[in-house]
Amino acid sequence: MAYKTDIEIAREANKKPIQEIGKKLGISSDDLLPYGHDKAKVSQQFINSVQDREDGKLILVTAINPTPAGEGKTTTTVGLGDGLNRIGKNACVCIREASLGPNFGMKGGAAGGGYAQIVPMEEMNLHFTGDFHAITSAHSLLAAMIDNHIYWGNELDIDTRRVVWRRVVDMNDRALRQITASLGGVSNGFPRETGFDITVASEVMAILCLARNLEDLQKRLGDMIVGYRRDRSPVFCRDIKADGAMTVLLKDAMQPNIVQTLENNPAFVHGGPFANIAHGCNSVIATTTALKLADYVVTEAGFGADLGAEKFMNIKCRKAGLAPSVVVVVATVRAMKMNGGVAKADLGTENVEAVSKGCANLGRHIENMKSFGVPVVVAINHFVTDTDAEVDAIKRYVAEHGSEAILSRHWELGSEGSAELATRVAEIADAGSANFAPLYPDDMPLMQKIEAVAKRIYRADEVLADQKIRNQLREWEAQGYGNLPICMAKTQYSFTTDPDRRGAPTGFSVPVREVRLSAGAGFVVVICGEIMTMPGLPRVPSAESIRLNAEGQVEGLF
Repeated sequence: MAYKTDIEIAREANKKPIQEIGKKLGISSDDLLPYGHDKAKVSQQFINSVQDREDGKLILVTAINPTPAGEGKTTTTVGLGDGLNRIGKNACVCIREASLGPNFGMKGGAAGGGYAQIVPMEEMNLHFTGDFHAITSAHSLLAAMIDNHIYWGNELDIDTRRVVWRRVVDMNDRALRQITASLGGVSNGFPRETGFDITVASEVMAILCLARNLEDLQKRLGDMIVGYRRDRSPVFCRDIKADGAMTVLLKDAMQPNIVQTLENNPAFVHGGPFANIAHGCNSVIATTTALKLADYVVTEAGFGADLGAEKFMNIKCRKAGLAPSVVVVVATVRAMKMNGGVAKADLGTENVEAVSKGCANLGRHIENMKSFGVPVVVAINHFVTDTDAEVDAIKRYVAEHGSEAILSRHWELGSEGSAELATRVAEIADAGSANFAPLYPDDMPLMQKIEAVAKRIYRADEVLADQKIRNQLREWEAQGYGNLPICMAKTQYSFTTDPDRRGAPTGFSVPVREVRLSAGAGFVVVICGEIMTMPGLPRVPSAESIRLNAEGQVEGLF
């Protein structure tokens, strides 16, 4: 049987005017700022007006460690949202925006798949409403003002060797990871080493996704550390006097975007911090607004539960006062087989033994999510090559671990295929059995927080950090930053820092290469192993297949 591509399905969508979608959540046309006919921003005035309402139930969708076999976390998030609406619930989806870098690199799109998609798919995966461009511009403005300040006399006495504010671009470009700027003579400034990160790794992105309003946004921007003086005292963004202009650039980007699923259900798509570099969740303002407007809000956290979900719990929920009612862990038969040692080329052949062996990765994620005091459901995202015996193997394994696994066919059938999953998730959320608590308290020393995540979530034996890193952490604690949560930056493919170690490995160490203080966002980034804050393109990037067809339509975005 020949299946349509995601983009073909999206192109055939029967989209409704965005005003009709907003009406489903009680948002009037006057409170929507349209970007064309099928997408809009929700006004800050409207957001302020609903703050006294009670919150709906928050449902987190996460997954096993990603594999080349595919897991379909966003697809399941969208499918579950549609399924909840199908069974008569008032539900809304909240996901992140797509970064151009991965879209033209490996992923090729990030709006769901099959008949569980958010549309307009092409616009979402490209420029959308310009939020990422605004973040790039605000970040770049600060970079320019820092070098300009140094050029015109350096009144703040910034040590040019200790400028920590790098530059960003929303593209995978390894050539920019480390550069020397201001070459070419006196008129170009003082030469110094710097580099580029990808826009989604910018602290500005993290701040946009954690700020509650424009006032909070400007304060956080002002709190960012951009460099140090010779005496090691910090220089803040507010010292450069860039925070006001940056807020102006981010004014519209701060407002959440509303779009729709293929089944015309509302979806907020806003913000996009990477989960293996930043905290990997959509914006606090989108999630908290959705909770005021819908009885059930389905959101996702990036990559596997060891990265995105851990940060969702320990950073986003802690900062925003959120508490999930249920966690859905997405798994596939194909990914279980790959974790069980099967090569990608052989995934279409039934192999119950490999499925059972690979379930160890799933089991660890279930245990980890339960450790936060939240009930867990496993969604088996169905692929057409799955056999009943393989599906039953996952169900048996999950049952033995005190949870239940439900097969969901949302990719193929839309909400019809996810109704059973939606019914069970709603029942668990309504039961109110969750007793959420973060993994560690605010007042735990930073190094102990790092060890808590490494040992209790990854199951590492130890954390390897040299004296320089330990001294840096103690110095930040002395400066009043010891109460911040930590944001682990490591490979998404494994519990370890080795991307090739699948399954549920034990007997390993977590090496910490670098720590960065994100004082404005309010967390300490802990860079482990070989993780990069500026990805590179693969040997054959997705961009090679993306083009316009004869009708002027986009081809190649999945």
